Amino acid sequence: MIVASNFKTNHNRKSTKEFVDFINNQNYFSEVRIYPPFTALNNFELTPNIRVGAQNFYPVQNGSFTGEIGFDQLEEFDVETVLVGHSERRHVLGESQESICLKYNFAKEKECEIVYCVGEPKEIREQGIEAVMSYIWKQFDGIDIDYDELVVAYEPVWAIGTGLSASLEDIKEVLDNLRAKVKAPLLYGGSVKVETTKDILDIENCDGILVGTASWDVNNFSKMIEIADNL
Repeated sequence: MIVASNFKTNHNRKSTKEFVDFINNQNYFSEVRIYPPFTALNNFELTPNIRVGAQNFYPVQNGSFTGEIGFDQLEEFDVETVLVGHSERRHVLGESQESICLKYNFAKEKECEIVYCVGEPKEIREQGIEAVMSYIWKQFDGIDIDYDELVVAYEPVWAIGTGLSASLEDIKEVLDNLRAKVKAPLLYGGSVKVETTKDILDIENCDGILVGTASWDVNNFSKMIEIADNL
């Protein structure tokens, strides 16, 4: 199982270190991923099943790109896992599929683990599963789904940060469709809470969760990892 926390624009250097140190000292055996803001990256001493990664990056090693973070800066902190294609990057910050592919391919060249995010907006969900999958498959245009370090996170756009969550049946239906073509581990994200974690992780073809708001409290995140450990 993979249990991942996306801090988004939350936590600072001090609170992130406290968070990571606490998780690292619990002897969990699930795969744990933590994605803090750039300013909170550090040279953490971690057990092998825990990785601290980057929420975003510019697809260069270095260069003249004012305000951007390249892999020179990530490699200083031994970053080996990155998020690519998150819906907030797509829908709020306007990233195109072309720019997402550039990031994906650059991270692939660097042999990073890539948590690749896909999902549909509400108006597509309301049209049914065929429309949902048609929309999602377009998000794989230009993406090598056979990359060994790929992890796919299904995050319905309408359920991110809204308090809403897809039904277990809806999650299963999408993950089953993804599994028909994608061999990579499949995660679910979208207003996951401690009390819904077990039911979601029990879904066939669900290999873990990518959590936003509910994971920013280290005690909640710890409970989610414990649930995964016990399955």
